Amino acid sequence: MTVVIAALLPVFLLIVLGVVLRHSLMRLDTQWHGLERLTYFVLFPMLLIQTLVKADLTKVPVAGVGGALLLSALAMSLLCLALRPALARFDIDGPAFTSIFQGATRWQTYVALSVSANLYGDVGLALASVAMVAIIPLVNVFSVAVLAHYASPEKQSGRAIVMTVIRNPLIWACVIGLAVNLLHLPLPKIWHEVADALSRSSLAIGLLVTGAGLQLKGLLRPSVPATIGVAFKLVLMPVIALMLAAGFGLSGDSLAIVAICAAVPTSPSAYVLARQMGGDAPLLAQIITLQTILAAITMPIAIALVA
Repeated sequence: MTVVIAALLPVFLLIVLGVVLRHSLMRLDTQWHGLERLTYFVLFPMLLIQTLVKADLTKVPVAGVGGALLLSALAMSLLCLALRPALARFDIDGPAFTSIFQGATRWQTYVALSVSANLYGDVGLALASVAMVAIIPLVNVFSVAVLAHYASPEKQSGRAIVMTVIRNPLIWACVIGLAVNLLHLPLPKIWHEVADALSRSSLAIGLLVTGAGLQLKGLLRPSVPATIGVAFKLVLMPVIALMLAAGFGLSGDSLAIVAICAAVPTSPSAYVLARQMGGDAPLLAQIITLQTILAAITMPIAIALVA
């Protein structure tokens, strides 16, 4: 447990620093918006490409880790959809349901990659990147589809949903990195020097942006939908993922990576999507903030149980 907490501490300190900077040195929304776009379109994709390019995928259980997390995300998505009629009886409308759905299924990639790298080095980073390949396309398709059906003022066509997913830079980064790795394409030294420099800055800036986006109002009295979103992601999702991982025969570091990826809070990018497509953005902001704070407690427990 001490080792796990030590690995998590720098991650959450950077998030806290983001909160402090947002309310002191960098108060303008435009400043953080620029950093968010830089991280999302340049720094983070470069980290994914470079990690997958250098990873020795022959020595890691790619199918087991990716399969367990893919199926857990699918299972949670189907569970949320199955519970939609029951949630409606508690006066949870369509937009609020989409926030619960995103809060329960999406994951904070910056935290997952940072903790995986801190605990297990390059192997952990490679496995977490493989997990992204499995999860990101699925959760993006489902999130856009659910928002289009339950929240969007104008229903999105199937083509619009597909195009939203295709334009996701993180998906393209995973595809490029895997293609270069599997095809053994040679890259010049200058590529690695530039890519490594950009990659090193991506996680730190990403965590600062995460902290800056947290909404601290109303945290002491969370609503029922917010409580549901937190419980589904921080408790139920890790349980489902670890049960599936055990079914795939995973153990040791690989099982711990599954625990890390399943136990992380929801991605702040879900909030942006909710604002764009008519979801309940204030509710989702509350869910993300609660999850990020409580994950400091639940993540060490989940990881320590299998590490």
